Amino acid sequence: MRTYLKTLVRMFEKHFTRLLSIIFMVVISVGFVAGIGSAVDKINYSLTDYYRAQNVGDFILKSKDGSGFSEEQISAVRERYGEDNVNTGMSLDVNLDVGGEEQLVRLYFLSDFGDRQTVNKQTVRAALPDLDGDKTVAYAEESDNKIKGVPLGTEIELDFKDILEQTAEENGGELSPLILAMLSRVEPVKVTVGKTVLSPLTFGVDGEASYKNGEDVEIPDNIQDVNKLITVQNILYIPYDAVPKIMNKRLLPEGDMYVALDNRDVFEAFGNDYKKYIDNEETAVAALSELDGAEFRAITLYDNYSFNALKSYGDKVRGICIVLMVAFLFVTALVVLSTMTRLIDEERSQVACLSTLGYPAWKVVFKYVLFAMIGCGIGGAGAYLVDLGVARLLYVVFNYSFTMPPMSMRVALWFYLAVFFGIVLVTLAATVISGLKLTSDKPANLLRPKVPKAGRKVFLERIPFVWNLLSFKYKSTMRNVLRYRSRFFMTVASVALSTALVLAGLALLDLCLFHGINSPSVMAVALVVVVFAGLLTAVVVYTLTNINISERNREIATLMVLGYHDKEVTGYMYREVYIDTVVGIIFGYPLSALLIWGVFSVMGMGTLGGVSWFVWLVAPFVVLLFTFLVTIMLRHKIVKIDMNESLKAVE
Repeated sequence: MRTYLKTLVRMFEKHFTRLLSIIFMVVISVGFVAGIGSAVDKINYSLTDYYRAQNVGDFILKSKDGSGFSEEQISAVRERYGEDNVNTGMSLDVNLDVGGEEQLVRLYFLSDFGDRQTVNKQTVRAALPDLDGDKTVAYAEESDNKIKGVPLGTEIELDFKDILEQTAEENGGELSPLILAMLSRVEPVKVTVGKTVLSPLTFGVDGEASYKNGEDVEIPDNIQDVNKLITVQNILYIPYDAVPKIMNKRLLPEGDMYVALDNRDVFEAFGNDYKKYIDNEETAVAALSELDGAEFRAITLYDNYSFNALKSYGDKVRGICIVLMVAFLFVTALVVLSTMTRLIDEERSQVACLSTLGYPAWKVVFKYVLFAMIGCGIGGAGAYLVDLGVARLLYVVFNYSFTMPPMSMRVALWFYLAVFFGIVLVTLAATVISGLKLTSDKPANLLRPKVPKAGRKVFLERIPFVWNLLSFKYKSTMRNVLRYRSRFFMTVASVALSTALVLAGLALLDLCLFHGINSPSVMAVALVVVVFAGLLTAVVVYTLTNINISERNREIATLMVLGYHDKEVTGYMYREVYIDTVVGIIFGYPLSALLIWGVFSVMGMGTLGGVSWFVWLVAPFVVLLFTFLVTIMLRHKIVKIDMNESLKAVE
């Protein structure tokens, strides 16, 4: 046991750099992917918590013929859903003079006003300290979005004759002489904005679609299409008591019912169960005997821009995450596989000694599994911190597109655990397979040095015109690059995937900056992708090059003994690194096209052909920049190799 522990400790000391490589690979890939996925979970949790806390109405029953709902009809709905889950009123969109400017304003005349409102509870943002009790107080929607906002204390005149004429015109008719005569006796009503509030139904900065678009117009879930719609410029909430008695219940009846369904737990950010629940309840409401024959339509949360858009944007970000997750995890798996396979191969003599001492194969392999699991465990802890940081960053960025509800305190672990355990399983499988393969060999064979891979002609040597133009150092470089084909292909594949990730991030950034997708949330995701893809590239190149240097200490020491200067020795290694990187970048272009197409497909916007030409030129420079930084970091390791110790080693 003592011998076993000594070999275990020695392994950690000798391969500490490789342990760090595994840690950083896990931190970057798991932290990035889980961070984006967790951000979407946080958004959905927060949206759901907000829905419950504000008792957001699941649908609005809106009278279509202008006659409104009778007391019997309102009572029937309240009997089904409860007194506190049904509020009444009237809402319509009209042009009003607000502060000397004509604006399209949505007027909510609420029977349950202010503190009496139990459905779609509003959050007060500001209030006048003192307000004359003789004045009719109205609330104005806060100006955190395209709603312009009405300052506190502003007085607005409501001319009901003009309001009803506009409404009649929208419905393709006009007011009768009798109604006009009645309205001629109605004086305009003045209301004073006493509070600014935030409604749980309107928190998207792109505005709220107007009723003037018609009931058959579907609410879009992206910015460009919303900008094509008519949107209201202001929203006012007015007590129903402000409507003159002569017309109250007759010309401006309670034509809206705001209904919150009983089962608040079924929502979960528009889950499948909620969709079924809504469909069933719409059918049930329509079947109430008191509503038979009534002309009304149900406006659900699926018709609400703020809720629908936030959910849609979250789904787009999750789609980006899932597409990029495949690439990130594949790169990580390749590098971890290479790291553990080559580490175990270097430990041939240790494996032979332990086997000779009678240790079973599983126990020999276990120390390498332990090494890999410790690396993954530490990396997983760091990845969780990165996950929290990325998730919070994206949540904050979403505030540029939405007045976000308070962030939910619920822990979003599912995405993190799924990604992390995926990496752990791949690492575990690679380590066990490599270890068992080595321990199945005889100790005598393991104690012998591995037979060096035979040198052979490379394909360029078969093209004399090209080969003869190369100097000796480039000929040796080309032979070294292609001598170990598995290492070459591993490096090329890893760099190609990293290049594809960088290009995908830049393509998203290009979509936002130069193609009219004015979405801060997508732009933030794009920047995060570029940064993490660059870091992944750096760790990949560093890990594979560091392993390459460690395996070739004797070769490098021989060059030093022969009189090569530091610059020549480092150049000997660097040329191979840059050749591998350039070849990886070339193969990265077709992968990039596939990845960008996948990202744009799940987003439902952008095309591969629409990516700006300069994006394809910038990406290689990003990859080469990180490669250059890695070569600078590794210079010290190359020039400080101990020649005596390296030449003593048996390879």
